[in-house]
Amino acid sequence: MDDTWLRLTGAMRVDDYLRLLPKTELHCHFTSTMSAGRLIALADKYGVELPTTDPEQLFAYTDLADFLVAFRAATDVLREPEDLAQVAYDGVRTDVADGSLRYREYYVNPQYFAPKGLDYRALLDPIIEGLRAAETDLGVGFRIVIAINRQDSPGSAVELVQTMLDNPLPEVVGLGMDDLTPELTEDPGRFAEAYALARSAGLRTTAHAGERPVDSPENVRVAIDELEVDRVDHGYRIVDDPELTARARDKGLHFATTPWSTTICSGWTIDPSHRIRAMIDAGLSVSLSSDDAVFFRTSVGREYTEALPLMGLGIEDAKRLTLAGIDGAFCDDDTKASLRARFAAEMLALNAALASA
Repeated sequence: MDDTWLRLTGAMRVDDYLRLLPKTELHCHFTSTMSAGRLIALADKYGVELPTTDPEQLFAYTDLADFLVAFRAATDVLREPEDLAQVAYDGVRTDVADGSLRYREYYVNPQYFAPKGLDYRALLDPIIEGLRAAETDLGVGFRIVIAINRQDSPGSAVELVQTMLDNPLPEVVGLGMDDLTPELTEDPGRFAEAYALARSAGLRTTAHAGERPVDSPENVRVAIDELEVDRVDHGYRIVDDPELTARARDKGLHFATTPWSTTICSGWTIDPSHRIRAMIDAGLSVSLSSDDAVFFRTSVGREYTEALPLMGLGIEDAKRLTLAGIDGAFCDDDTKASLRARFAAEMLALNAALASA
């Protein structure tokens, strides 16, 4: 008798559990869901020069500013509707297989694509088409957050929000900001007018703030108090301000964190002293995401199977984090209730499998 099945059953390990745990991802830049192979192939197709076609060298950076140069260049290969739709679909399929993705929110930057002749709807429509197809085939829900490019002016950010309001799409639910200013700062308050307009229209809001060692907890405070965000992306410097940390905890403000990217953008080691671990220990609402998966050679699955244990966290922590991701999501209450029920059922089965191993 072939004992292959017998050897496979009962082999549930902690890393298996963490990989199969159902996951939300609230901090994912759409361009980064493109595989390295597709990026290189599209660059060849459209005559976009890359510094190298070796993925190991293509994604080598010294810091966040260095990475952002590569990120902006990568958007240049996404030109045709069929490419955008395929990247959208394939990115979901990959992360379902690798990390049991069940729901994801994407940051999309129309300002990056406008100089290439892709206007707002020409960019969003094929992305949504691909994500809808993946939702039909694989059951992965999604929403989209339009992100201000901080390289551009505050006035252009207001124009972007107005474009969102003039072109309402049910899948587009929020406003965020990423990249850095021309001075290589975060400066969230620079875009207060755009955020006020978004809030007045009922859009949810988030902002990249307090990400790097050179950034200040003041940037997190500005995002919370002046932009009145519903969620903070990164936010690691908040733990340097105990009063602000306590306020954010008491408010239930969610932080969409990305452990693996901090090793590149901030030079931090992932261990129990990591700021994300400190945020969790302080009682903040935290979830894990990949940020820019292909560029940082990570995935939502890797954040749970590798980064989480390195921070000294285990299965019960992982369950709390992935459920916190539902709480922090910008979807409607019915979608959240459906996700909680699905997660509860999958966790029940995983717990039983782990217990019998």
